[in-house]
Amino acid sequence: MPVDTGGKIRSYNILRGLTARNEVALLSYYGGERDGNYEREIADHLPGAVTIHTGIPDSSAIDYLRRLASPAPYAVTKFTSPRVRRTIKGLLADGGFDVAVCDFLSASLNFHGNTRIPTTLFQHNVESALWDRQQKHESNPVKRLAFTLEAIKMRRYERAAVRRFDHVIAVSENDRQIMKTMTDESRISVVPTGVDLSKYQAATATSARKPLVIFLGSMDWEANIDAVEYFCREIWPRVHSRVPGARFRIVGRNPHPRINRLASADIEVTGTVPSVIEHLREAAVVVVPLRVGGGTRLKIFEAMAMGKAVVSTSIGAEGLDVHHERDILLADTAESFADSTIALLRDIELRERIERAAAELAAQYDWSVIAGRFEQILMRVADKLVGAALCGRPSPPARDAAEGEAATEAGPYRAAINT
Repeated sequence: MPVDTGGKIRSYNILRGLTARNEVALLSYYGGERDGNYEREIADHLPGAVTIHTGIPDSSAIDYLRRLASPAPYAVTKFTSPRVRRTIKGLLADGGFDVAVCDFLSASLNFHGNTRIPTTLFQHNVESALWDRQQKHESNPVKRLAFTLEAIKMRRYERAAVRRFDHVIAVSENDRQIMKTMTDESRISVVPTGVDLSKYQAATATSARKPLVIFLGSMDWEANIDAVEYFCREIWPRVHSRVPGARFRIVGRNPHPRINRLASADIEVTGTVPSVIEHLREAAVVVVPLRVGGGTRLKIFEAMAMGKAVVSTSIGAEGLDVHHERDILLADTAESFADSTIALLRDIELRERIERAAAELAAQYDWSVIAGRFEQILMRVADKLVGAALCGRPSPPARDAAEGEAATEAGPYRAAINT
C-alpha cells in the first residue's frame, strides 16, 4: 500500500535503516483488490520482499457482523489470514533468522506460539487505549455500542498478545507506561518516532504571512475525522471571528463524506495530494486537535522539521518530547485551542520563536538515528534469548534503547518482519 499513513511511514523508514546493515526478509500482505503496482514498488524499494494478496474484503458492516462472535477484536481478525499464518510458520520453522518482528498488533494472530526464534511485537499504538477513547467520544449510539464491544475485546486480547511475544517495542514513553500494566516493563522498549530531515529541512521556507491554518492526516481514519469535526464546530468559528481573513485547509487522503461536508468559503478540503510539503510551506499554523488516538503523530515532527508552529491537544502530541510554550502550544479546551491559534496568527514574533524552537527539536530525530535504536533492540533481543537458551539462565536486563547512540558492530543479523 502507499506510504501515506503514520504507521506505514514509520515502518518503511525503519525497514530502510535495517536493510542497510542486516539481512531483512519482509512479508507484506494486503486484502481488497489485487494491486500490481504496490507489489512491483515494494519489490523495487525492498528487494526480496514476499508479498501476499489475501483477498480479504475491505471493512464493512457485513464483514464486521460475520466476525462478531470471535473473541478477538475485529481490528485483528480482519487482518488474519490462514495463508499468511502458514507462510510465517514455514519461514520461522527452520531457525534461519535471528529475530522475527510482528509489525502492528493487527497482524499478531498470524504468528504462532513457541517459535524457534525470538519474536518482537512492534506496537505503533496501545490499541485498547485508542478504542476506549473512541467509544467515549462517539455520539452515534449504534457506533458507540460497537466501539464499546471492540474496546472490551481489545483490552483482553492486547494484554495476552504483549505477553505472548518475547519483547515489545513501543513508540512513546506514554505507551510504555500503559503497557507496564500488561506485562513486565523489562520486556518493553521505546523507539520514538522520526522524521526525514533531508526531505523536510530542504523545503524550509520563511514564516508564512497569510493566515492559513492546516490539518494534515488520513481523512478516512475515525480519530482524524473526529478531530477535524471538533475543530470546525467548536474552535474555527472563534478563530475566524478574530482573524477574518483566516482560512482552514484540511489536507489528507480519502476524505470521509463527513469531512467533505465541511467545505465552505473559508474551509478547504484537498483530498489526496502528491506531497504535503507545499501545503506545509504555505501554512502559518498547523493544528492537531485530536481527542482520541494513540501512538505518536509523525505529522507534528514533519511540520516542526519545516519550521512550522503547531497547536495540539495533549493527546495529539502524546509521546513526543515537546515543550509547551517553547516549541509547541498545547491546548485541551476549545477556547484555549482557539486562543492559541489566534495568538500565533496575529503575533508574528511569537510564531517565529516557536518555529525556531520546533525546527531545533525535530533536528534530533532523523530516521537514521531512530532505525539505529530499533536495530539495537533487535540485536539485544536475539542475543539475550539465544544466550539464555545456551546457558540455561536469564541474561542481564537489556538497556533502554535511548542509552545507545548508534548500533553496535555485532551484525549483520537476519530479521523476518511481517507487516
